[in-house]
Amino acid sequence: MPTAHAIQATFDDLGTPLSGVTFVVVDLETTGGNPRSNRITEIGAVKVRGGEVLGEFQTLVNPGGPIPAFISVLTGITDSMVASAPGIAAALPAFLEFAAGSVLVAHNAPFDIGFLRANCAELGHPWPGHQVLDTVHLARQLVSRDEVPNRKLGSLAQLFGATITPDHRALHDAQATVDVLHALLGRVGNLGVHTLEELASYTSRVRPEQRRKRYLADDLPRAPGVYIFKDDRARVLYVGTSVDIQRRVRSYFTASEHRSRMAQMVGLATSVTPIVCATVLEAQVRELRLIAEHKPRFNRRSRHPEKGVWLKLTVETFPRLSVVRETRDDGAEYAGPFGSRAMAEMAAAAVHEVVPLRQCTKRLSATTTSSSCALAEMGRCGAPCTGQQSPQDYAQVAARVAEAIGGDARPLVDDLHERMRRLCESERFEEAATVRDRMLALVRAADRAQRMAPLTASPEVVAARPGAVGGWEFVCVRYGKLAGTTLSPPGADPRPYIDALVDSAEVVARPVGRAPATHPEETEKILRWLETPQVRMVRIEGEWSCPVHGAGEVREQLEPLMSRVDNGFETSAMA
Repeated sequence: MPTAHAIQATFDDLGTPLSGVTFVVVDLETTGGNPRSNRITEIGAVKVRGGEVLGEFQTLVNPGGPIPAFISVLTGITDSMVASAPGIAAALPAFLEFAAGSVLVAHNAPFDIGFLRANCAELGHPWPGHQVLDTVHLARQLVSRDEVPNRKLGSLAQLFGATITPDHRALHDAQATVDVLHALLGRVGNLGVHTLEELASYTSRVRPEQRRKRYLADDLPRAPGVYIFKDDRARVLYVGTSVDIQRRVRSYFTASEHRSRMAQMVGLATSVTPIVCATVLEAQVRELRLIAEHKPRFNRRSRHPEKGVWLKLTVETFPRLSVVRETRDDGAEYAGPFGSRAMAEMAAAAVHEVVPLRQCTKRLSATTTSSSCALAEMGRCGAPCTGQQSPQDYAQVAARVAEAIGGDARPLVDDLHERMRRLCESERFEEAATVRDRMLALVRAADRAQRMAPLTASPEVVAARPGAVGGWEFVCVRYGKLAGTTLSPPGADPRPYIDALVDSAEVVARPVGRAPATHPEETEKILRWLETPQVRMVRIEGEWSCPVHGAGEVREQLEPLMSRVDNGFETSAMA
């Protein structure tokens, strides 16, 4: 524990006691995640001071348009419920009056406050300038991962024994957040924080033993690259990357680093090995490869890329979906890779929701006959095993799946949306949520496969981007793998540097199958770099194209609708 020092202060210096602060805890439900294009459907708020509830505010809001099925699944709020509700022009002023003079509190405050500010601007109301407190931010510093796996509102409410279970209805979630807020204030109070000013600037305390190891960063380079923390037996503890190795490593010994796992890692570390890289992309790729090779205990992500699986539409007389460990150059359509078999099976289940593709695993021929199964009797399979469905008729069914995976995903997704809509109308929200999750698993995997395919099939791609201090960054990619990278100085003719890069780049053998010549996560990292606005293609050996209405287009439409679902999830990079 840090040592407390008594300081004589004036009453002005003492600040505003937390017991005297009026907090208004607010939660919104919306039609999506973008405040510029989506609308508020419900506002819930609770006014508290000194642990006492002073008042509550709740209203449904007519968004002026249909509520997506995704959101109805999540919140239970339907078009009929908001049909007679006031519009935002009436609801927002009423809320602002309720919250006047208070400190606003929200769980994942940027989301809720972002919508409130955007609607104020749209309606011509000046934003009152409330001080804002985010319970997610506080929880990240005060609640360890040993207590909860994430900082979602539901997880924290369960940890602290909240009297209300959050259920994505605005007032209920606000009431649950009140209990979480009080629990967090109790924890921070035990650490000597008793005023609003202290709370606003609070950060986790850094242990003395953590500070004492700052010398590990003294001789590190001020350059982009990878840094590797090792213990006294030279075992790799953690791998990270930065544009400035020394500055980033120093941060592990200061108040800017408050992840409890990193404090534990620093306690074990006895050395830091730097690897200077020519470009940031090279550093990011080296990081991925080192994590996959050493599997450091303090890296949470990218440790087991070899465990990825694919969803395959088999090549046979009556194709079916199969989860496989590797791809082949066999003419089949593949979606993925998936991080787990369970995710691949979710994607397959999405297809089976709306396409009568056979689910049995036995190999069938045109002459195979057997008794029909329950799925056939339910109309969810054409029963090719009984001879009731010809190979030609079944081929039309399989073509729908092949097109969704490798081409236009819209028809299948439209069918899934219709399935969700019918379930919502029947108030079978849990089943609709399952369909939603399965659909997203399928779309995300198909998008990954479609985006990686051109780069994976290209024997060589050379691209350039302006360097941070002039000149150019060049990368050479072969079959989806980073084969080399270099820099040209400002003002120099870039052609000799490109030629030298191509001549010295790693020789990469053409991969067998549809997967790239490296772990797919590396290929995706390269793709993100290639898609940045300033990148220019220097040369391409191969073809670079994606389906016009592929899964990427559908994913761009679906992801914003899911942002509300993901609110409150803990996000951290490589930790």
